[in-house]
Amino acid sequence: MDTKLDPSRDDLPLMANTSHMLVRHYTLDLDVDVESHVIEGTTVLFLEDENSLKKRTRSTQETCQLEAEEACRLRTPEPCRVPMTSARSFSCKVGCSDFATFGKGEKDPSAKDGNHDNQEQASGISSSKYCCDTEHHGREDFLLVLDCCDLSVLKVEEVDVAAVPGIEKLTRSPKLTGVCEELRNEIVGELVTLPAHHWREQLDYYALCSRAPGCGELFFDTDAWSLRIRKTGAQTAMDFPHAIRIWYKTKPEGQSVTWTSDQSGRPCVYTMGSPINNRALFPCQEPPVAMSTWQATVRAAASFVVLMSGENSAKPTPLREGCLSWHYYVTMPMPASTFTVAVGCWTEIKPETCSSNDLATAGPLPPSATDSRSVGICGHMEYPCRFQNTSATTQELIPHRVFAPVCLRGVCQETLVRLLPPCLSAAHSVLGTHPFSRLDILIVPANFPSLGMASPHIIFLSQSTLTGWSLCGTRLCHEIAHSWFGLAIGARDWTEEWLSEGFATHLEDIIWAEAQQLSSHEAQEQQELRACLRWHRLQDELQNSPEEMQVLRPSKEKTGHVSDSGASVVRHGLNPDKMFMQVHYLKGYFLLRFLARRLGDEAYFSFLRKFVYTFHGQLILSQNFLQMLLENIPEENRLELSVENIFQDWLESSGIPKLLQQERRRRAGAECALARRVGTEVAKWTRANRRPRRRKRGEQEDVFEKESKRQHFTAPAQAFSLRLLHC
Repeated sequence: MDTKLDPSRDDLPLMANTSHMLVRHYTLDLDVDVESHVIEGTTVLFLEDENSLKKRTRSTQETCQLEAEEACRLRTPEPCRVPMTSARSFSCKVGCSDFATFGKGEKDPSAKDGNHDNQEQASGISSSKYCCDTEHHGREDFLLVLDCCDLSVLKVEEVDVAAVPGIEKLTRSPKLTGVCEELRNEIVGELVTLPAHHWREQLDYYALCSRAPGCGELFFDTDAWSLRIRKTGAQTAMDFPHAIRIWYKTKPEGQSVTWTSDQSGRPCVYTMGSPINNRALFPCQEPPVAMSTWQATVRAAASFVVLMSGENSAKPTPLREGCLSWHYYVTMPMPASTFTVAVGCWTEIKPETCSSNDLATAGPLPPSATDSRSVGICGHMEYPCRFQNTSATTQELIPHRVFAPVCLRGVCQETLVRLLPPCLSAAHSVLGTHPFSRLDILIVPANFPSLGMASPHIIFLSQSTLTGWSLCGTRLCHEIAHSWFGLAIGARDWTEEWLSEGFATHLEDIIWAEAQQLSSHEAQEQQELRACLRWHRLQDELQNSPEEMQVLRPSKEKTGHVSDSGASVVRHGLNPDKMFMQVHYLKGYFLLRFLARRLGDEAYFSFLRKFVYTFHGQLILSQNFLQMLLENIPEENRLELSVENIFQDWLESSGIPKLLQQERRRRAGAECALARRVGTEVAKWTRANRRPRRRKRGEQEDVFEKESKRQHFTAPAQAFSLRLLHC
């Protein structure tokens, strides 16, 4: 792969050499200076090398094989599997290779290019006096490559994890005496592979190790898109330090971090992660295959609230006068791109009266509550999984909070706070177990470039979603759906965005109808109406966008492929028009709608819950979903449907898919009649609608149910009248 990529190109480079080493855990220790627009501190990376990963994979395979043979001998169900289909490429047999694609050697191919100069690159990353001296150190040392952009890297050092008191119990080699590289790497290797039921102990050790002293600075250099680190004499990934500390500062212009003011005029900062994800927030491995856990301590002025992707509802700890410290963690491995943080003068918006929201005020179910008898039944790498927790599977409402600038308190109480419980409950009824134990909702500043963004345990919503009951509800349902599709189940290749956005768009209608408790007829009518809107929006989109950007699977048969080092690119990832396009939302939505009709709604959503149970915690490609779905469609309904045909017609071609055109022609008459009737409904609503009076505290009337049934037709009908009455 060309290591001197031009930042002005449309393709986004993913430079990390994930085939040789994977980051298993990040420990971040950061200070936020809102006045200078800088976040600075350290990140400690805990790494696992290729050989250790392969050994663990073989061990997993052997264990599963023994369990399978024992199960067959006793004629009992195999304990380490979920029901399998040929579509599933992730299973206990595959083990840790689910999360890495290994190259053909341990040397980074980029090393032969001798790209270790100190010149300033287009992104403005500064090199350091600690940069690698190729003349003195040669080209044979292993090179760790991390994704990094718009950061000032100050220092990189090896961490002496062996100095942590009591950590020697993690070692298994009594022959290792004294402190050496091999001992330190063995300690990290044992730490990152601790069983799931030791999650608390593991987090504590990560924290202790991150504060351990350094034991030698490492040479590094930077270019426009990466940070490259080496140690003299460490010629393979196995020899390279497995715990390193990086001292760095963000730059105000970094695209991963947005410095702005909230709606009350108070300074704040949030991370959007688009279009370059989190590489301008901290050095990391951006390819989705690098799934990791993290914990972060963030310090800010006492007037600020720190919200973050974390399983815990952090409570601030006073440090010095006028400064608070916040700590968050996650135990479910996810791509580093899903990490997000927001620091501002947010206020928590609570319900005005007692309501169903009170059902969720109990504390989150701790990961340690996992039923140990069920450990091993999931196909993902081991972590404290809620799908194995009987209490979690029946938990309709997870603990949730709403935050916003104080000036938006009233409108949040009237809409968002009241909508959140029924939407969460509806999502559970449609998809089953909530993958995450809690949820925060933040109304972000006005310059937020989209309607919403979902991250683990936190959702960002635009204030524009608060303008209408239906708009707020549908968008909330869309972002909640991402907990399953986009987060718990991620795309192995970022070019397959439809696996996230197409699913969330399709599911938002289903979940919103369930939240409103509509009859089947009302739900179908509402969904047909939204389909009409999206059809016309898709036509507009395709008429006004280049053909190469209308393709949902642009890499075709090379989707998911990486170089020997693990580096790759995201097609059109730097094109500024990409973030405003809706093609992957809309074509993905219509594909899923088409497939649901073939299977039948009841069977389709039953299948979807089975698919979630099978693939949660894993990365997938389009064929994983399509193969499993087609096996559930009766032969008489397939009508020559195949993965290859769907690829060619829906995912790898520009324009409107042929099957979709045929279906729309068949339904055109019914939709025109619906459009005319909606026009009448809009006129009636305009004359008759009055804002409901403010309810007094203590009134028992179910405001949500009444308003939802009265208004479920309203917002889309208004939009429909503007665009579809010409039908």
